[in-house]
Amino acid sequence: MADIAIRKEGRAGRITLMRPRALNALTYEMCLAIDACLKDWALDEAVALVLIDAEGERAFSAGGDIAEMYTTGTRGDYSYGRRFWRDEYRMNARIADFAKPVVSFLQGFTMGGGVGVGCHGSHRIVGENSQIAMPECGIGLVPDVGGSYLLARAPGRIGEYLGTTGARMGPADAVLAGFADLYIQEAGWADLKAELVETGDAKRIEERATRAPEGRLGALRPEIDALFAGETAGDILRALGHAGTEFAGEAEKALTRAAPLSAACTIEMLHRLRDRPTMRRALDLEYRFTWRAMEHGDFLEGIRAAIIDKDHSPRWRHGSVGDVPGVEVARMLMPLGEDALTFEEETA
Repeated sequence: MADIAIRKEGRAGRITLMRPRALNALTYEMCLAIDACLKDWALDEAVALVLIDAEGERAFSAGGDIAEMYTTGTRGDYSYGRRFWRDEYRMNARIADFAKPVVSFLQGFTMGGGVGVGCHGSHRIVGENSQIAMPECGIGLVPDVGGSYLLARAPGRIGEYLGTTGARMGPADAVLAGFADLYIQEAGWADLKAELVETGDAKRIEERATRAPEGRLGALRPEIDALFAGETAGDILRALGHAGTEFAGEAEKALTRAAPLSAACTIEMLHRLRDRPTMRRALDLEYRFTWRAMEHGDFLEGIRAAIIDKDHSPRWRHGSVGDVPGVEVARMLMPLGEDALTFEEETA
């Protein structure tokens, strides 16, 4: 497949995303290919570790390829999107549960679907140009591909902040928030990859790690924890509006750009997950929302405004996060019954 290179080299199973002009956005076929090779490599004694990287300097992967979801969804056919998300989430779970080391090199932008591939392994490496984010609320979704699991485990209320505003994390902030493990300057990545291929020894990675340049989130943590502690997204918006600080103003502006229903559901999801965060519980909640996102949410309008017409003036179903009734949040996150996400393939 031209979009992805999957092969065995030395002691490593290698996955390379190969759509640099599209910022390595994931197609449905790429998700299926990753899942299939992981099934094979789990039982292959010749594969000691899995190494995931991508072509180009601009992005590891800036998200999923959602054009087909929009095309089919606007025709009233929601089955393609639901199938894409279902199989993608199963692949995300397989990475998170993989018994062998999974090493990812996250250069440039890692967002959305890229987080699902790159941020659930055992050794997540960032460099000086890494920028990681979960911007789904801006297109009428919620942080998915297991992103809600990572956000729920982030220190304090950092998860609520990152999940609703789509704020980008540099390397130090990605490590602090739990989206990455180690900072290694990008000039040394090629040699490290060669060593991993030759030895299959993931212990070599930590020997090369250094301290990342200072980030933003550590200093902002007290303010984030105070302002994003509300029970609902509406509570958070009001707190930001009354704070009067530079950070609060920036965060308020970002939050008001999000789809109100998405932001409200994101806060509810993180609150539900915080007491018992597991990857599969998070994916189940995410799928409840995404299964309904085209028919009952703002996803199609978000894609129209951001990707299709590019007018960046979405007409959301609600005027503000403060206008979203709790019953609508509950409805988007209700169990799906026979349509619920399952993981039989992982446990068979």
